[in-house]
Amino acid sequence: MKKLLNTLYVTSQGAYLKKDGETIAVKLDGTVRLRLPAHTIGSIVCFGNVSCSPFLMGFCGEKNIGISFLTERGRFLARVQGPVSGNVLLRRAQYRMADDKEQTAKISASFLIGKLYNCRTVIERAKRDHAEKVGIETLHKASVELKHTLRKIRNEKDINRLRGLEGDGANSYFSVFDHLITNQKENFFFKNRNRRPPEDRVNCLLSFLYTIVLHDVRSALEVVGLDPQVGFLHRDRPGRPSLALDMMEEFRPVIADRLVLSLINLGQIRPEGFETSGSGAVYMDDETRKTVLTAYQKRKQDVITHQFIGERIPLGIAFHIQAQLLARYIRGDIDGYPPFLWK
Repeated sequence: MKKLLNTLYVTSQGAYLKKDGETIAVKLDGTVRLRLPAHTIGSIVCFGNVSCSPFLMGFCGEKNIGISFLTERGRFLARVQGPVSGNVLLRRAQYRMADDKEQTAKISASFLIGKLYNCRTVIERAKRDHAEKVGIETLHKASVELKHTLRKIRNEKDINRLRGLEGDGANSYFSVFDHLITNQKENFFFKNRNRRPPEDRVNCLLSFLYTIVLHDVRSALEVVGLDPQVGFLHRDRPGRPSLALDMMEEFRPVIADRLVLSLINLGQIRPEGFETSGSGAVYMDDETRKTVLTAYQKRKQDVITHQFIGERIPLGIAFHIQAQLLARYIRGDIDGYPPFLWK
């Protein structure tokens, strides 16, 4: 469990990672600044000008430690992964299911139920915890809209109409997202969802955390032997981890959105930690990025009760449980895929 929760994030520019016995050493300016036992690391994420020795890459491949390379500002570039785990029969079943319209719609509906249910929970928690600071009537209206959309999704069997309902739910949710920001309103505001590149500080934070969550979900899928490239809600596209994007939908509100709101509302990040390029794109500086990553790791340690298995687990383990549940459904061990529901 400790390994599954631990991701090594390397943000220092010019850092060099190497194998040192059974440890991973991080060297900067000619000096080893950090040395960690390999068995405690689940994955490594490198930002910007960070390099790894070939021996370390081979070692991580043998130990099933994935290495991801991102730009300094958080855009995914590449991933190094060892031999594919899992049974080939599981992947063949996944491919057949992805080609079945009825099964595709059924699984997609489960992902969307998890996503919109959790979006609604975020809104309801804001109503409960910050009643004096938020627009209760506006939030209540969005919550009711999400409830109605969820009801429609449960009865819908057409994938294209499901995608339309997802859009309706996302519009209801993001239309009130700015109301959930209760502090530093002059500098942190949300008008609409924008990306590639993000045009304001809130979207910058959301996009960055979505990339990190996607990394963890993809790793969980690979561990159980599923192909992260072949999805249901998100269709195949070269280079796109469609299944990871599918499963990530359930975790966006719970982990990324809630964490962004907490960091802003508690004053843990400041507007000075962001910069705007000549094109209008907004990016975090290195210190803010480190603050966000530290908070994300801490958030994964929060203990929750998993609604399906009925056990208390660290939130970061939920990625792996959902991947296992999806694999069990594809193998035919359970009747349906139970989405991750946060209460």
